Amino acid sequence: MILNVRLLIAAALLAAPLCAQPALQPMDETGYQGLLAANKGKVVLVNFWATWCQPCRAEMPQLVKMEASLRVRGFKLITISADEPEQEAFARKFLTQTKVPGTWYVKRPKSDSAFIEAVDRRWSGALPASYLYDRTGRKRQMFVGETAIATIEAAIRKLL
Repeated sequence: MILNVRLLIAAALLAAPLCAQPALQPMDETGYQGLLAANKGKVVLVNFWATWCQPCRAEMPQLVKMEASLRVRGFKLITISADEPEQEAFARKFLTQTKVPGTWYVKRPKSDSAFIEAVDRRWSGALPASYLYDRTGRKRQMFVGETAIATIEAAIRKLL
């Protein structure tokens, strides 16, 4: 009996960090446009990523560091996970460990094609993908695939 109680306590302690992590907010094509509108006045980089995407995981700590240094100048990083529902716990854990700021989103479109159209009709859905918007909310640049952080940062600094 004591062993069972200890096992239950150990299991609860291991599960606690997963439960304590904030939920990923679902993002569909309509929500995406609203998110951009809500951030007018800031230079915004929307980063699409997934836990199964090695280049995505590799660039995230660099994006977080860049965001921290440019935040005071009006820069905002928004992350949208492309993970499936069964991978959300892994996504939350990664975002927590990487200390990604702000609200976390997960792509949950009503229609994949409508979502891609809302983001950029030229986008194939490949990851990582980042879209840079100026202070008026106008899309200024896209970065699809592995891109040097210095390249992304230079584009952001031009808009700040």
